[in-house]
Amino acid sequence: MRAHLGDQLVIESQRTGATRRDGEIVGLHHADGTPPYDVRWSDTDEVTLVFPGPDAHVRHLEHEPATARDPAGAGTEWAGAVPDRPDRAANPGDIGRRVAAERERQRLTRANVAARAAMAPEYLAYLEERPADPSLGTLTRLAGAMGTSVEALRGGGIDRPPGQGQALHHPQLRELGPDECRARLSTHGVGRVAVTTSGGPAVVPVNYAVIDDAIAFRTAPDSVPAAAVGTDVAFEVDHLDEATSEGWSVLVVGPARVVTEPDAVRRLDGGAHTTPWAGGEREMWVSIRPQRLTGRRISPADQ
Repeated sequence: MRAHLGDQLVIESQRTGATRRDGEIVGLHHADGTPPYDVRWSDTDEVTLVFPGPDAHVRHLEHEPATARDPAGAGTEWAGAVPDRPDRAANPGDIGRRVAAERERQRLTRANVAARAAMAPEYLAYLEERPADPSLGTLTRLAGAMGTSVEALRGGGIDRPPGQGQALHHPQLRELGPDECRARLSTHGVGRVAVTTSGGPAVVPVNYAVIDDAIAFRTAPDSVPAAAVGTDVAFEVDHLDEATSEGWSVLVVGPARVVTEPDAVRRLDGGAHTTPWAGGEREMWVSIRPQRLTGRRISPADQ
């Protein structure tokens, strides 16, 4: 029997073959993945040292283990044997990036934070570098170790405006070239269109698609975005990473027109990736042909 962190240990009833108990393997004691294991049981959320018997088997995950949790306090020594998978690049999740960013902002080492949070440094490294899903207890200890809150590490505050975090110590603001701007526009998403209405200037979000280098969005004839038709407008998309205080923005300027040709409308309908989030009847396509394309990015000075 061999396992990776994040795999499930399943104990079956010998009489019925049904699952009697299952849990997540959160600690390995041998680098080759052989027993015993530290298992967090799904029915109690407790971690115990398990020597699997003949009624047990391992259910392997097909993807990167995303639910490995800190077994600190389980009463057993965690070997910290996070499986090294050279065929997969590290891809930290949002929580891991927030933990790393807060730790670095306070100029704390992993060893410092791990000691304060009563967890293995290897597990903290796993959280920061992989898309893990730590338990509430783990997040509470990490938040206490760094003097922050669980909500902050989880990225709470959806109703607050973005960009309220700390700035980078050494930020770099640079211009994006046309190819970089197009890459960040991608094929679809949510952007903001700036228009002039009878009540004055307005900026509204719209679901958009990029087709043949043109920005296209659906709206209703009597809506604010429809005021873009027949004028030169500005269209902007951006992305802010609150965890690392990085971000970018792309600005498109050009004339907007309503798309009326049946073939063009059918092509836009067929190429739409999403329906408008605002709902309702929004069947009028507006196309913006870029005449000016610019962008900027904020990143650490060493990137």
